[in-house]
Amino acid sequence: MSYHLIDVLERLGTPRILVVGDLILDRYVWGDAERISQEAPVILLREERQDTRLGGAANVARMLVGLDATVDLAGVIGADLDGRELSLGLQNSGIGTRAVFPDPSRPTTTKIRFMGRAQYRHPHQMLRVDREVRTPLPPSFADQILRAIRPRLSDYSAILVSDYAKGVCTPELLRLLIMAARQAGLPIVVDPAPGADYRHYQGATGVTPNRSETGKAVGREIRTVADALSAANTLVERFDLELVFVTLDRDGIVLGRRGTEPVHLPTRPREVCDITGAGDMVLATIGVGLAAGVDPVDLCRLANVAGGLEVEQIGVVPISRHDLLQDLLHGVRAGREKVCRLDEVARQVSARRKAGQKIVLTNGCFDLLHAGHVQYLEQAAREGDCLIVALNSDASVRRLRKGPDRPLFDQEHRARMLAALEAVDYVVIFEEDTPHAVLRALKPDVLVKGGTYRDEEIVGREVVLEYGGRVKALGVTPGLSTTEIVRRLRACESPVSLPRPERKAA
Repeated sequence: MSYHLIDVLERLGTPRILVVGDLILDRYVWGDAERISQEAPVILLREERQDTRLGGAANVARMLVGLDATVDLAGVIGADLDGRELSLGLQNSGIGTRAVFPDPSRPTTTKIRFMGRAQYRHPHQMLRVDREVRTPLPPSFADQILRAIRPRLSDYSAILVSDYAKGVCTPELLRLLIMAARQAGLPIVVDPAPGADYRHYQGATGVTPNRSETGKAVGREIRTVADALSAANTLVERFDLELVFVTLDRDGIVLGRRGTEPVHLPTRPREVCDITGAGDMVLATIGVGLAAGVDPVDLCRLANVAGGLEVEQIGVVPISRHDLLQDLLHGVRAGREKVCRLDEVARQVSARRKAGQKIVLTNGCFDLLHAGHVQYLEQAAREGDCLIVALNSDASVRRLRKGPDRPLFDQEHRARMLAALEAVDYVVIFEEDTPHAVLRALKPDVLVKGGTYRDEEIVGREVVLEYGGRVKALGVTPGLSTTEIVRRLRACESPVSLPRPERKAA
């Protein structure tokens, strides 16, 4: 599934997204925690440094920027130093703040985390201090936010609501915002506050509650995946939702959909360093995907990867598309995924180039896959980071006059055999007599060919050299060729064997 998700990632585009919710400043105090205070039996933290990060709805916005979205933010901050620091962080991140207003009656919501390290090990959170006011926004501020949002709704591809129960997401603001989004045909997804009344989210496109929040919303504990599947159905039906994404930490995500049975999308195990920000990362990934029209099942798979990468970090760290790509490139590759259309491979190659990978391509009929092919393809793979095999179609093989009964195996069988090899990353079938069209579309860094060719005899050489690529002949395994193997089989001769490698002296 990793190859398919790479393709999904390449089709996300650069949507413009509105984030509404509670803005938080996360302050981290890092230090050494090896001593015990002489004043009381408590750990003494010797401060080494401080840093601040965007939190809450501001963190969702920052995560979206990391996913190459253009983002505007709506909410309030205090008229204080923390508010100025938060505003500066938003500006430095390229986040639009025309709908962010100062409220002199409340402080900027700030979470101060004390991070202690002992014996040179990874730091851990020792204490968190919150500075906040949770009273609902006065109606005047809610009106001000709505007046700033409404004229620009047509600019957005999606709206995300990050409700941390700090007073911004009032029932009236949510009702009017959801109504405006539906009238504009925009998907609107809410990350609900713990213990929230889900009637306030009624009519939204979707919600992203975690295990605990889901249990409180439906009035029963979510212990198993089956519990989550049932709860997702309940939320969809009870609150007029199209989608419910129940995040289950190590168990992945359960997706509830209106009119369809809920499904469970598992995730692979991760080394959990810090769960802070994982929910925001999942919300941001879902927002970008919905804006791009990605299927909800694929959204869950991509969100699993993004959330998994986030929990491997210490503190809130934005996960970029590059991070997602690198993780997907190292995922398990299923053989059936490797056989792709040319346009699909082109998108995959584009993604791999962004990751700095070197692309190698070879082509041929591969009519009867044998040990010589395997050795040659393994050698070709060592020329770069990604090996593409351009495979002649059945019609193309016949035009090459390989014989009246060739190919022995049809193109689907030949492609599946090649895709089963670990050395091969992609197989693309082409109909033409030459691989020229494939080479122009993919522009591999290296074109290789096995057999008794010299570099100047390799078909497609002029195409590759024209754009600055390299051509290399890899030779042939002695005593092995498809034509010779077919001849021996028909003559019922003895089995073909590879020359034994010489043993090195001990």
